[in-house]
Amino acid sequence: MQYNLFTSFARLPLIFRVLIISLLLIFSFGMIVHLLEPEQFTTIFEGIWWAVVTAATVGYGDFAPKTVMGRIAGIALIMIGAGFLASYFVTLATVAVTKQNDLIEGRLAFKGKNHLIIIGWNERSREILQALCKNNKDSSFTLIDESLEANPLPDKNVHFIQGRSNLDAVLIKANIFEASKVIITADPNKGELAADMSSILTLLTVKGLNPHIPCIVEILTSEQVANAKRAGADEVVQTNILTSFVMINSISSQELVTSFLDLLRQLDNRKLTLKQVPETIIDMSYMELSQLLIQDGILLLGIKRGEDTTLNPPHPFTIKADDQLIVITN
Repeated sequence: MQYNLFTSFARLPLIFRVLIISLLLIFSFGMIVHLLEPEQFTTIFEGIWWAVVTAATVGYGDFAPKTVMGRIAGIALIMIGAGFLASYFVTLATVAVTKQNDLIEGRLAFKGKNHLIIIGWNERSREILQALCKNNKDSSFTLIDESLEANPLPDKNVHFIQGRSNLDAVLIKANIFEASKVIITADPNKGELAADMSSILTLLTVKGLNPHIPCIVEILTSEQVANAKRAGADEVVQTNILTSFVMINSISSQELVTSFLDLLRQLDNRKLTLKQVPETIIDMSYMELSQLLIQDGILLLGIKRGEDTTLNPPHPFTIKADDQLIVITN
């Protein structure tokens, strides 16, 4: 029994062991000085109070031993108890600094929920996080990356996890089970095919731990889009398509490309969203719906019907129950 008690005590964190020893010394000397000088220290609490201020080297002077034995107890308390109490505060400060360093360097697990997990650090994830933190100050975001040594956005509501995103332990540390969505970006330090393979492997790991979490995956090569969808991607973003579009059109019309890029920048301050079709607009024509929405400051861009997306469909085009509206709202 004694061995088990000692083993349990020895396994406690250092800060708790020092605190327990300090409290035992203070209570013990408080009782001892009460027994040695009951007239000066009429209650055990007064003895404990004297032991606290003595061990803390505060020395208010409201209580002080008068006898030789009482003063010897005071000397012993200062020599022993003050050291343990000082060690406790030093240990407490060390733990606080260590926790802060662990948080900055990505070693602490995320304890929140309903957060967005972004995997990979590059210019795209930087822009995503900065925009999200600006517009969603009450939301939580978790960044996973193995190349970073510290949180790149320590002043934002971003929790950093250092490690490989295709490892279960790293995703569990990011609390993948209670996250709302995952965005997987391509690794800029790898070739396009290798980056896609890494993204798909990460996607498989994510879906293996949480099959129901929505995942947005950046894919660079067109031949890997099908594999990403087979792996469970809910949305595949092909950034190279946009890059090719801009470069090809810049050859023939620089003004068009400039206007297109300006439009993308303006979307930062607006919301491009998908809306379910309410019953009141079923069987309404696209043209009628567009005119109706524009009165409320909503711009209708197109319709998503199943896997097909149609921008500005030709007249006549009738809205169906399962359609989704692609709109821009202020």
